[in-house]
Amino acid sequence: MRKDYATVKGYGEREIVISKSRFIAYVNRAETEQDAIDFIDKIKKMHPSATHNCSCYLVGEHDNIQKANDDGEPSGTAGVPMLEVLKKQGLKDTVVVVTRYFGGIKLGGGGLIRAYGKATTEGLDAAQVVERKLHHLMKVSIDYTWLGKVENEVRNSHYTLKEIQYADAVEVFAYVLKDEEATFVEWMTELTNGQAIIDCFDKQFVEFIRE
Repeated sequence: MRKDYATVKGYGEREIVISKSRFIAYVNRAETEQDAIDFIDKIKKMHPSATHNCSCYLVGEHDNIQKANDDGEPSGTAGVPMLEVLKKQGLKDTVVVVTRYFGGIKLGGGGLIRAYGKATTEGLDAAQVVERKLHHLMKVSIDYTWLGKVENEVRNSHYTLKEIQYADAVEVFAYVLKDEEATFVEWMTELTNGQAIIDCFDKQFVEFIRE
């Protein structure tokens, strides 16, 4: 399983106007190259009369697949600058399409690079960048008399409370960062005077909005 990484939360779009040209950025998560291709095709179908539908994507744990398409803009002035924004922000599994409707004023090479870069950044802000961090899901089984104390302590800690299930005993589920499992077990054991039964489940990614 891959280590912690950053990507986008999901779909986002944002429009900016530069020198009368409309630049509409569309962003989405793409966990496979086919996801990215399908998204690009979808946006192109939405804007068949656009001057350009430039695109880029990064896919894979080690950015194994990365593509940039200028879609008729001068070579290197659209797709590559867009891709560089993704790399600069350290993103993975992300696809971007910037649709341009020409406004009658030429921007020149440098102007296009800045415009497509800015549109991509705005699109990423709309989609929201998240940090995906690997956690273990921990289950703490306790008597009902411990519920108030345990729930309060978990909520006020840096651990993430997932849910509470009520049966013969109470089961509190929390996400614990990898390599902190032993610390969590020791903390829960001390908190409940050794009355808790603690189990560790599979690793899962938990997402946090990047500040």
